[in-house]
Amino acid sequence: MAVGINYPRLGRLVAGSIVVWLLMGLWGPGVSVAASNGVWVVPIRGTIEWGLAGFVRRAVDEAEAQNAAAILLEINTFGGRVDAATEIRDALLGTRVPVIAFVTERAWSAGALIAMASEHLVMAPGASIGAAEPRPAEEKTISAVRAEFEATAQGRGRNPEVAAAMVDKDIAIDGLVQVGKILTLSANKAEEINFIDFIASSREEALQRLGYSTQGIQELQSTWAERTAGFLTQPVVSSLLLILGFAGLILEIVTPGFGIPGTVGIVSLALFFGGRMVIGLAGWEVVLLFVIGLILLLVEVFLIPGFGFAGIMGLGAVFASIVLSYATAEAGLVSLGIALGATVLVVAFGWKYFRRSSAWQRLVLSTRIGQEEGHTPPSLRRVDLSGKTGKTLTPLRPSGIIEIDGHRVDAVTEGGFIPRDMPVQVISVEGNRIVVRLLGPSDESG
Repeated sequence: MAVGINYPRLGRLVAGSIVVWLLMGLWGPGVSVAASNGVWVVPIRGTIEWGLAGFVRRAVDEAEAQNAAAILLEINTFGGRVDAATEIRDALLGTRVPVIAFVTERAWSAGALIAMASEHLVMAPGASIGAAEPRPAEEKTISAVRAEFEATAQGRGRNPEVAAAMVDKDIAIDGLVQVGKILTLSANKAEEINFIDFIASSREEALQRLGYSTQGIQELQSTWAERTAGFLTQPVVSSLLLILGFAGLILEIVTPGFGIPGTVGIVSLALFFGGRMVIGLAGWEVVLLFVIGLILLLVEVFLIPGFGFAGIMGLGAVFASIVLSYATAEAGLVSLGIALGATVLVVAFGWKYFRRSSAWQRLVLSTRIGQEEGHTPPSLRRVDLSGKTGKTLTPLRPSGIIEIDGHRVDAVTEGGFIPRDMPVQVISVEGNRIVVRLLGPSDESG
């Protein structure tokens, strides 16, 4: 037995589930730790991204609230996003809890910035730190990242020139690095030039030499929401979510009913903003701004003829909410531009494909009707029908049947959708093609 699927209902169910899932991630339980003045261990592993930045920021806040004796960062990373690393760096420099960085294997690129932002920097035997040349290696980017490294090192009492040489290959230091090479320090070399506190073979040794007890160590782990948010806020994923969100809503607006395009659009935008809310890039005010913009656009499309103030304000609010959900306006504008360009291509392709699909054929009346089924007699298909009014007997999608002076007439709209039992007026007659438009209240009264 065939089982029918109610796609609109399924779509609303999926969209609602996604929103609830995200809200659970926003308010769900984090790491439950009893009040303790012990050392909190925070792992910095894998790629540096926004999900990790949110996790570290939360760990710092909770460590302060629980009066932790110190925060120990166990670092093993090849690097990642410099903006996310800068967010972590700011959190580490701003906390009153002492921070210890323990590089177990490597702290490269953005990981080096995080390590240098710690009050104490310890490395394991065989570990390395540096290799922080940004990509793309443009002068503007190099200058900004170099300044960030220099300021961080100087703020923690470390040699800023060594930190700068990790970023800029034009810096040479006798005995360390030549011009044209990026500096990467081994643990032994870093200790030799006093760039780190010392070398330790384990976290316990590092803590003991710094005067901290190894009793009551608390292990922190990121939540599933933070890990998911880290994936959703990656540049490629974020752009894809915006493209699917815009394209889905546009295709839903230009087609009758509610179905798969609208569901995909709502879910994609919920994931886009939800991921950013989890890691703190966006707040409720940004989501509210987007919703207001979307409402204004819907009002403009369905209630107000033409495109005017409401539409302009709606577009402005939607675009502003997306830009504000990024760490910098430049990153937001670039992502928005890419999403809009790709959305145009997706909508054009989707509309072209949809008009040829079986779903479109079910929506549009394409069957020819003879006179016995109510087809318009030839005598009614004359120029003198122009300007006459009637009402729709069937929905016009865009073609259907209307009634004029008691006669059933085949008619089409200018491309829009007109429901059943609505007043219409003939605006042109082109051979057998009768074009009508929906009458508004002012038209009927006149």
